Amino acid sequence: MANKIEVKELLEAGVHFGHMTRKWDPNMAPYIYMERNGIHIINLYKTAAKIEEANEALKKIAASGRKILFVATKKQAKDIVAEKAKAANMPYITERWPGGMLTNFVTIRKAVKKMSSIDKMKKDGTFNTLSKKERLQVDRLRAKLEKNLGSIADMSRLPAALFVVDIKAEHIAIKEAQKLNIPVFAMVDTNSDPREVDYVIPANDDASKSIDKILSLVTTAVIEGLSDRGAEKETEVAAAEEEAAPAVEAEAAPATEE
Repeated sequence: MANKIEVKELLEAGVHFGHMTRKWDPNMAPYIYMERNGIHIINLYKTAAKIEEANEALKKIAASGRKILFVATKKQAKDIVAEKAKAANMPYITERWPGGMLTNFVTIRKAVKKMSSIDKMKKDGTFNTLSKKERLQVDRLRAKLEKNLGSIADMSRLPAALFVVDIKAEHIAIKEAQKLNIPVFAMVDTNSDPREVDYVIPANDDASKSIDKILSLVTTAVIEGLSDRGAEKETEVAAAEEEAAPAVEAEAAPATEE
C-alpha cells in the first residue's frame, strides 16, 4: 500500500494555490475549496485522495515492468521532473515534445538507434576515418538527438502511461496518448479541464515547491513498484532453483550396479 499522504505537507509546499478566479475552468469546481483574494484554493483533502489513487495505479504499472513517460517542458518543472524520473529509472521528456513521439513511435525509435550507431562508430574507429567537416556534422547531430531524445533511449516500446505537469502546456502529448488509449496521469491546476486526463491530481502546477512535492510522492510509489517487481523476480528464481535441485542431484548421483 502506498504511503499515507499528509495534507500538512501539501499545504507547506503551496500545492493549494490555484489560478486567479477569472481564469478558472468550471470543470475543476469539485476540487476547489474556496476563493481567497481573487485566487482559487484547491481542496487538499481531495488532492491527497487523488494522489493515493494515482500512486496505487502507478505502482502496479511499475511492478509489471512497463514504463511511465514523464512529461514537463515548462521551465520551473524541467529539472525537477528530470531528476525524479531518473531516480525512478523512468523515461522523460523535458525539452520540446517531439511531434509523433507516440503516434509515430517507429520513427522516433529510428532516431534513437541513430544515436547508438554514432556511439558505435566512435568506439570502433569508423568516426576517425571521416573528414573534419563530417565529424563536426555527426557530433552536432549526436548532441541534438541527445538533447531531445537521450532521456528515452531505453524506451524500446510505447509507454504504459504518461505523467504530465501542466496539461495546457503539454496538450499535444495528451492528444497523442488519447489516440493510442494510453492512460494519462497529471497535475491539473484550476485553469485546466480535468476531463482530459484519466488520473487527476488537483495541484498548483506552476510553483517549483508544489511540483517537487507531487513528483516526490509519485516517484516514490513508482520506485516501490519496481522494488516489488525485483523481490518477485528473486522469489521466482529461488523457487525455480529449488525445483531444479532434485533433478540436478539425480543426474549427478553415480549409477548403482545391478
